[in-house]
Amino acid sequence: MPVLRGFLWLLGFLLLGETLVTLTGLPVSAGVVGLLLLTTWLRLHGGGLGDIAAAAQPLIAVLALLIMPGVVGAFFILDALEGQWTAILAALIGGTLLSVMTTLALMRRLMGEASAPGEEAPP
Repeated sequence: MPVLRGFLWLLGFLLLGETLVTLTGLPVSAGVVGLLLLTTWLRLHGGGLGDIAAAAQPLIAVLALLIMPGVVGAFFILDALEGQWTAILAALIGGTLLSVMTTLALMRRLMGEASAPGEEAPP
């Protein structure tokens, strides 16, 4: 039953994100808006995390299958991308570096500065 409750939480926030994007006309994915709302709700209330984790674990196991349709769809628009490969490569490399650096900065902030090997992290 926790998996079903967690899936309903995830679906509810996705629908809430879809509603906000539709009503406001934001140029952002409804999934991203729903995820930000879920994150805000969890930070404020903290409840339901076990149920959401139980629902998310099986989804993480099939994450590649969830991404695959978008990747396959890109092959149908290769002609439209002709002459733009420099910009695409720059965006891919820059976006990857930016996401790695952002993740590192967040990890350091939330977990505290990493100490040298063999030393304990400061409290």
